[in-house]
Amino acid sequence: TKPSMTAVRLVSSVVLLVLMQSGVFCARRFRGGRNPQPRRAPPSPAYRDRADTTESFPLDFTAVEENMDNFMTQVKNLAQSLYPCSAQKLDYDMKLHLLENTSVTCNDGSPSGYYLKESRGSRRWLIFLEGGWYCFNKENCDTRYETMRRLMSSSKWPQTKTGTGILSPLPEENPHWWNANMVFIPYCSSDVWSGASPKTDQNSYAFMGSLIIQEVVKDLLSKGLDNAKVLLLAGSSAGGTGVLLNVDRVADLLEGLGHTAIQVRGLSDSGWFLDNKQYHCTDCVDNVSCSPTETIRRGIKYWGSVVPEECRLTHEGEEWNCFFGYRVFPSIKSPVFVVQWLFDEAQLTVDNIQLTGQPVQEGQWRYIQNLGIELRNTLKDVPAMFAPACLSHEVITRNYWIDVQVKGTSLPRALHCWDRSLHDSNRNNKAPPKGCPMHLIDSCPWPHCNPTCPTIRDQFTGQEMNVIQFLMHMGFDVQKMAQQQGMDPAKLLGMLSSGS
Repeated sequence: TKPSMTAVRLVSSVVLLVLMQSGVFCARRFRGGRNPQPRRAPPSPAYRDRADTTESFPLDFTAVEENMDNFMTQVKNLAQSLYPCSAQKLDYDMKLHLLENTSVTCNDGSPSGYYLKESRGSRRWLIFLEGGWYCFNKENCDTRYETMRRLMSSSKWPQTKTGTGILSPLPEENPHWWNANMVFIPYCSSDVWSGASPKTDQNSYAFMGSLIIQEVVKDLLSKGLDNAKVLLLAGSSAGGTGVLLNVDRVADLLEGLGHTAIQVRGLSDSGWFLDNKQYHCTDCVDNVSCSPTETIRRGIKYWGSVVPEECRLTHEGEEWNCFFGYRVFPSIKSPVFVVQWLFDEAQLTVDNIQLTGQPVQEGQWRYIQNLGIELRNTLKDVPAMFAPACLSHEVITRNYWIDVQVKGTSLPRALHCWDRSLHDSNRNNKAPPKGCPMHLIDSCPWPHCNPTCPTIRDQFTGQEMNVIQFLMHMGFDVQKMAQQQGMDPAKLLGMLSSGS
């Protein structure tokens, strides 16, 4: 049927409005906007071809009455052609800012800083703490400085940085946080974001991770954070542990500065380590050979670490306890969402379990399974968490973070449910949202028994391995395991294949 002229006028008005808004946005973006900086690389040919079509796109309104289908096709083509206007070279959207307070530095005394992508219409802020192990004495810090200087100095930081995963500005990669103000703080203090010690004549290195976070927050207040509704302090690996150590300090800082309306929350990814006994005890020489407790015992003295006050009082004289999630978590006042692989590669590394080369021995296999059980036990009282039975490390800044599921729920969905629950509780509605789970932990007992786990690749061939191939590679005995579980081996293989 022919559309009415009223409908046509309505569609036309909408299209014109889209054109005007897109034109303003494009002009702001491509003519520089605020603090324009040249792109460091030209757009890819695919982007360039599509972008060129946005320069002039003829839209014929004259034949609308005769052919509504053709008109709607034109509208769809217009929408697609405008898309690159907001998506071109998004990997360069976070810009480097060095701290105004130059006394708060990286290990080598160079100024610390952060990368920022502002989102003017949003009152949500995401501050991400980078991970990257640590060093705990002069010898291994010297080695770290020679081999991984980027993690100890800002001297060669690029001017721009890519946002991926939960830092991505693309809604298809980051469905609930894409429009937030994004902040990435590079890790250059080697202290699990805990130190408060400047570089001196006696100290070869500064360890100021905790102070860097404080100074970044202060800097951001003049860039719009003062008007924020929600601040999510997130981090992965050492950055995930840094979230547990600093989220209440950030909340206290903002409250002390009079910004009591900002809701501070934490998101800790792959930073929930266990102070368990190593599979093989070795001499403490570096991060890999030392037990988790011993490295932290030595580190907190070397770094001049600051730990949450309530946890410090609980473990006075043994403050190293506060670096382990299940010990510090009960003392944290701010809401925190914990993301943790049940078979974390970094945990297995410090426990002296090597998963490359020769098949895993039976004792190692039992140790790995027990690790999953121990981790589950420490997470059972955490109200908001996501724990897949996968062998991996870090996830929230990976582009596949939206694909991993626990019991049918993805991580972005679980975080959204958590957001909703906190929003509702602030409105005195204590009941959690129905059909919106946020306490998600796998119950299957083996690494990668969850079929949505990230792809595993053979270290030597680079080829992908399915679950059964991976378990065989690790020395998994199907016959023996089936006997232990009291089931037929064929049935067990079928369950593994399907991820049951």
